Amino acid sequence: MFETAARKAGFASVAGVDEAGRGPLAGPVVAAAVILPEAAALDGVQDSKQMTEKARMEAFSVIHDVAFAVAVGVIPPAYIDEHNILNASLEAMRRAVSYLDPRPDFLLVDGIHPVPLRTHQRCLKQGDSRSLSISAASVIAKVYRDRIMCSLDARFPQYGFSSHKGYGTSAHLEALRRHGPCPIHRRSFRGVPAPTDVLPF
Repeated sequence: MFETAARKAGFASVAGVDEAGRGPLAGPVVAAAVILPEAAALDGVQDSKQMTEKARMEAFSVIHDVAFAVAVGVIPPAYIDEHNILNASLEAMRRAVSYLDPRPDFLLVDGIHPVPLRTHQRCLKQGDSRSLSISAASVIAKVYRDRIMCSLDARFPQYGFSSHKGYGTSAHLEALRRHGPCPIHRRSFRGVPAPTDVLPF
């Protein structure tokens, strides 16, 4: 277990870090950081993409109950368009970690890119299926972002954000074709048309 190895190396507070929302055409990218107790037991918690929506919702509450600390970083579409999705994701992770109390002295990060912080860390490919704290962070980030997208659905009902969460489904692409992008669309993403490309019907 990577958390155990970090503690054996002398680190006292280990946080798992992951993000949700790199691929969608609309909405923010959200990262979460979670510090779990050493003997934490989170039955059924795994990579959030492998869990049902109901299981994620249940795990979201359990993780908050069990964890020493949970924090979230949210980066809006305008930042994504200006700085690209990788840099936006890393900034979301940086913010999530910086909001943790207590602050961790070691990070386990999903993926291959370190968080831009002067904190000891280890990047893990497919970390959300290999580390419990990263899995917990993936659940927090996914559920938090889904809730944001459902709330945005009320502001922009013509796009169906509550169903596809901003991903490029056929229904979403058709809505973009008819209505053009709204303020939460990522203008730099392929598949998001310029306003002049919208059909007049």
